[in-house]
Amino acid sequence: MRLVSSAFKHEGKIPFNYTCDGKGISPPLEIRQIPSGSKSLVLIMDDPDVPRSIRADGMWDHWIVFNISPSTASIAEGEQPRGVAGKGTGGDLFYSGPCPPDREHRYFFKVYALDVLLDLKEGAKKAEVEQAMQGHILSEAALMGKYERRQRR
Repeated sequence: MRLVSSAFKHEGKIPFNYTCDGKGISPPLEIRQIPSGSKSLVLIMDDPDVPRSIRADGMWDHWIVFNISPSTASIAEGEQPRGVAGKGTGGDLFYSGPCPPDREHRYFFKVYALDVLLDLKEGAKKAEVEQAMQGHILSEAALMGKYERRQRR
C-alpha cells in the first residue's frame, strides 16, 4: 500500500496552505494498492517532534479518522474522509494543520488497512484507535512532510 500527495513529496516541505499559517486545510491524499479483503481504513497524522516542555510524550496528534471505506482511493484537498472522527491532541475532530512552536517538525500521515471495522465512538483518541487496530492491520503506508514556521516580525 502507498500513500502519496500531489501537494508535496515524501520527506518534502508541506506547503503553506496546509498549515496554521495558511488556510489550515488538509492536503490532497491518494491511497494506492489497498489490499483486497480490507474492511476499513484508518488515517492518522501526527507530529513526534513536539518539545517535551509542551507535551511530555513529544507527540501531537493532528488528524484521526477511522472506519473509512476501503474503496476510498483519494481524499480531496480540504476534505474530511467519510468515516468516524477521532479526537486530536488539541481536541479537534477534524484536520489541524502543522503549527510547530520552535523549529522544523516532521508530520507523518499514516494509513492502515484493517480486516475489521473498529468498535469505537467518535472522539476516540489515537491510543484507543491504535489499541483497537492491534492484530487487524493488513497493510500500512506513511507519507512524511516537514514544516517550519516563518519568522514573525
